[in-house]
Amino acid sequence: MSDWTSGYMAEIDYTHDFFHDLAPSHLALAAVSKGQRPPFDRERPQYCELGCGQGFSANLLAAANPHIDFHAMDFNPSHIANATSLAQAANLPNMRFHECSFEAFDDVADLPSYFDVIVLHGVMSWVSQENRKHIVSFISKRLRPGGMVYLSYNALAGWTASLPLRRLLLDHANRNPAPISQRIEDALCHAERVAQSGAKLFSENPAAAARLKSLRGKSARYLAHELFNKDWTPFHFGDLTDELSQAKLQFVGSSSFFEQVEDICLTPEQSALLGLESDIAQRESLRDVMVNEQFRSDLFVKGTQGFTERGAIGAWFDSSLALTQPYGGGPLKLKWRLGEIALEQQQYAPLLEALKSTPMTVKALLERGVFGAMTWQEISRMLRILIGAQYISPALPQALRSASAEQCQRFNQEICKRAEDSEELQFLASPVTGSGIAADRLEQLFLLAQSEGLTTPEDWAALTWRILAPQGQRLKSQGRVLESDEENLAFLRARAHSFAARRLPLFEMLGLTLPVSASQFAQDCLEVA
Repeated sequence: MSDWTSGYMAEIDYTHDFFHDLAPSHLALAAVSKGQRPPFDRERPQYCELGCGQGFSANLLAAANPHIDFHAMDFNPSHIANATSLAQAANLPNMRFHECSFEAFDDVADLPSYFDVIVLHGVMSWVSQENRKHIVSFISKRLRPGGMVYLSYNALAGWTASLPLRRLLLDHANRNPAPISQRIEDALCHAERVAQSGAKLFSENPAAAARLKSLRGKSARYLAHELFNKDWTPFHFGDLTDELSQAKLQFVGSSSFFEQVEDICLTPEQSALLGLESDIAQRESLRDVMVNEQFRSDLFVKGTQGFTERGAIGAWFDSSLALTQPYGGGPLKLKWRLGEIALEQQQYAPLLEALKSTPMTVKALLERGVFGAMTWQEISRMLRILIGAQYISPALPQALRSASAEQCQRFNQEICKRAEDSEELQFLASPVTGSGIAADRLEQLFLLAQSEGLTTPEDWAALTWRILAPQGQRLKSQGRVLESDEENLAFLRARAHSFAARRLPLFEMLGLTLPVSASQFAQDCLEVA
C-alpha cells in the first residue's frame, strides 16, 4: 500500500452514488426544521465537499444550483480525473475539483477565504486520527461564522456486535496478495466457514450473523471502501463532538427528516427517559443505544442563529415543496424504526394531489386548504415524514429554478448519453428541487430517445434495444433472462409505456426532460421495431 493513500482504499474506485442529504435545499430545510437559520443567505454561497469520491454528487448539485460555487477535493487522482471530466463535458462553470490530501487542501491557492457549507459524507469513520485532525483544522479556518457542516459516520452502538467480524475479514484479506476483489471474496468465504463451524461470535450474536449474511448482497466496490480500509472508526457521539469542538462546532440535529420525528423512532417510555437528559452529547449517545444506531448524518454550525418559534414556523411557510414520486391516489405504506408509520390518507392525499402539477410553498398549500383542520404540529410531522420517505422534497424558489434549467439540461444530456454504454450513473439533476432524482438506465435511454425526436413509447423501446443489443445486453423479467430480440423488445415496450404514463409527467414537472434534436440515427432505429 503506497504512502499517498494514508491507509485509505485506493485499489478500487469508489461508487458513483448520489446522496440527497448533501443538497443545499435539503440542508436548508433540515436546519429550518430544527429551528436554525440556514447558511445560504449570501449572494453567492460557497459550498465545499471534503472526500468527494467520484464527485458525482458534487457535479449534480453544481448543475442544479448555478447560484452556488462548489469546490470538492479527494486524494485519489482517478476519482478527480473522472469528476473533472464530467464537469467539463457538462460545462459546469461553478464546479472546481482539487486532487490533494486533507493536510494540503488548506494551501490550495484558488479556494475562497470562507465556505458557507462544508460536507463530508462517509469520511470521518474511514480516515486516520491524523487526517481527522487535518479536517477539523480546515473547518476551523475555512468555515465562516454561521456556516454549517454536514457529517455522516458510523455509530458505535450499532456496530459494536460486528467489530470482531470486520477484524476477521480484514485480517484474512491482508494476508492475501490477490487483487482486492478476490481478497474480499476470499475473506467472506473464510468468515462464512468460521460461522458454519459453530463459532459462538455468530451463534450467540445474531447481529454479527445477520451482518455477515447482508454483506453478500453488496458489491466489491462498496465493501472495499466500507470495511477494508486500514482505518475504520465507529464513534460514540460524544467522542466525535469533542473533536469537532476544536472547530467551535455546535450540534443542530440530524439531517434525516425521519430522525426528526421522535414518535416513529422511540417508544413513549424511551422518549420519557431521553427527556430527563439535559446534556446534548449524553442525550444523543443514549438515543444511539435506544435505537441501536449504525449510521448518523448530523448537522453542526459554527455559531448558532436560531429562530424564534414564530420565525421558525414562518420559515417553514416560505419553503417550497415538490412531488418526487408518482402518486396514484392509494394508501402509502411507510416504515421506519418502530415498524409501520401511522399516517391518515385523508391528510396526505390532498397534499400529494396538489403537488402533482407544480411545486408550492407551504403557505400556498395552507391557503388552498390542503391541510384541512390539521394543527401545525400535525402538518409539520406529516411533512417531515413525507420528505423522509422521499415522496416530496424541498424545492428551490421559483427565481432560482428558471436560472438552473439550462445547466441541468446540459448535465442530464451528458448523463443520458453515457447511459448508452453504462448503467453507473443513476440520477438526474432537477432545476426544481436543486437535487437529484433517481432515473435508471432504461429511463435515461427513453429520455434520450425522446430528445432524438422519437415521440412514441414503441420508438423509445426500439432505440433502446438498438443501443443495448450490440453490447450483448439481455434484460430480465421475473428473474428470467430474456434471450430473443422479440422478448426484449416486448419488455422494453411495456417499460416505455409504463414510463410514459407514470414517470414522464413527474420528470416533466421536475425539469428532467431533454431538448429535442432529431437525428438520422434515431430514424434508423425505427427499423428495429
